[in-house]
Amino acid sequence: MKRIFTLALVCLALLGATACSTNPATGRSSFTAFMDKDDEKRVGAQEHPKLVKQFGGKYSDRELAAYVSRIGAELAAQTETPGVDYSFTVLNDDLINAFALPGGYVHVTRGLLALASNEAEMAGVLAHELGHVTARHSAERYSQGVVAGVGATILGVAGSIVGVPGVGQAAGYGAQAYVQSYSRDQEFEADKLGIRYMTRAGYDPEAMASFFKKMDAYTQLQATMAGNPGAADQFSVMASHPRTGDRVQQAIRLAKTAPIANSKINERTYLSHIDGMVFGDSRNQGVRRGRQFAHPGLGIAFEVPSGFVLSNSPGQVTAKGPRGAVIVFDMERNRDRSRSVKPSDYIARAGGNRLKFQAIQEIDVNGMDAATGVAKVRIDRGFVDVRLVAVRERPGRLYRFLFLTPAAATESLATDFRRTTYSFKRLSASEARSVRPLRLKVVTVEEGDTSESLSRQMPFGSYRLERFLAMNGLGKGQPLIPGQPVKIIVD
Repeated sequence: MKRIFTLALVCLALLGATACSTNPATGRSSFTAFMDKDDEKRVGAQEHPKLVKQFGGKYSDRELAAYVSRIGAELAAQTETPGVDYSFTVLNDDLINAFALPGGYVHVTRGLLALASNEAEMAGVLAHELGHVTARHSAERYSQGVVAGVGATILGVAGSIVGVPGVGQAAGYGAQAYVQSYSRDQEFEADKLGIRYMTRAGYDPEAMASFFKKMDAYTQLQATMAGNPGAADQFSVMASHPRTGDRVQQAIRLAKTAPIANSKINERTYLSHIDGMVFGDSRNQGVRRGRQFAHPGLGIAFEVPSGFVLSNSPGQVTAKGPRGAVIVFDMERNRDRSRSVKPSDYIARAGGNRLKFQAIQEIDVNGMDAATGVAKVRIDRGFVDVRLVAVRERPGRLYRFLFLTPAAATESLATDFRRTTYSFKRLSASEARSVRPLRLKVVTVEEGDTSESLSRQMPFGSYRLERFLAMNGLGKGQPLIPGQPVKIIVD
């Protein structure tokens, strides 16, 4: 073991000596020993389709996709690596998010495009992601992770140091790993490079700061609506590391050092491309309307209690409520289990060896076989009561509700949870056809229009004004100017 450890250190020293090079974009030396540029292309090509699928697929608007790709290509031409075959993809996801894979695969969600108000703001986001690519941040992060892994395992400990963990394992790194938060320094560096590329392309550099401000306000609002004002970072992957406020200040400083005359914003061009875009949930993911959730493809719907805020993801629907209560709804993915196991037997086995559901009871939910059971789990802050409901909507389709409450709140929410259970229903063909996503609409401010009057047109039960202000980057009480284009949400 001592000989293996010594040889491992020698290998790492040699790698470190030969794999650090000066990056033409950053001007600094970076360690990318375990992922060269060819590996980046290969890994990016392999992980790109996985991430597209994970984030709802491509958004089906060819004109918008072509527009984003054109602006992205103009920015890529300003980088230190214009020969890279960059690609730009609009994802059918409502979260405010953008990320880049190794090899030049840049992705932006329609949720982020809905928040931006002009071409310069979008360009700032794309340029920031290009900064991650040219700085080779993914290669750095992966290589550093491999070194840490080598140190921990001493080259596998198995007595063989042949085949040091390296690029061959990059595929096993996982698609999700490439969209996790970068370090604080890497984010700042990508901002700096982004300012460089957007100014070279003729855009107003202050647009990066204005978008960060808007993103900060919007994610704060989302956290407030979810009942957790301190958790804004959960609603924007871009905002998670470092805090958006820090990045706003840096972007402002960088913009002041990179002024350009007659810089472009292209507000109306941009808004014309996102006018009519789906806002929030799409039909293939199910649609939230207030406390109601309906999935036209699956033909099901339910409603959560008052005070709960729904969130939707490809894998599950979550509702967060008062006193720390949570509802999770999803589908059993194993079709054999969904088809062959009675709901009551399913619950009896659901917790495995670690969680035993008790008081299992067979019930009928609007003509569908179902069952429910309860369990108690101890966590750091006390006990949590767990109720699992399994509903067989049809052979091969078993749906689950998981109700989680701190023990002190269980009794007070029991009736509400029961109502949610029995609100689960099948949709008729006509009901399924009537489920439509919300749309973003660009309107022109007329004489007498105010933020309050325009926000009242939006189909939300609460926070209408706050949503209107946040998505348009407006301050409370800020007057609207006749002729000014603004975004609203419509049915």
